[in-house]
Amino acid sequence: MTITTHVLDTARGRPAAGMPVVLEHNEDMEEWRVKIKGETDVEGRVKSFASASSFAPGRYRLVFDTAAYFEKLGVRAFYPEVTIVFEAAAGESHYHVPLLLNPFGYTTYRGS
Repeated sequence: MTITTHVLDTARGRPAAGMPVVLEHNEDMEEWRVKIKGETDVEGRVKSFASASSFAPGRYRLVFDTAAYFEKLGVRAFYPEVTIVFEAAAGESHYHVPLLLNPFGYTTYRGS
């Protein structure tokens, strides 16, 4: 199974480049463990996630450092980070978790 993400800055109408992102896995339902860290590229994608080895089913958490991204732009934002927790089921080959972001709101969904 692979996990990918894509961050779009809806206020600027472009990908959110340079945002730190951490993917964590909760294997024992007690403690989150970092699986991989990355940063969005000019397309708003984290290439290191795609190059990682495949992931096991279970509960995952994506943590987006939105404060770092907006600080680089000199923009005051309300949410310093966005955390998305999702369940990856056995038998699925790919999970794509996009984040649509602006300084005062965000939304996410399971993409394709």
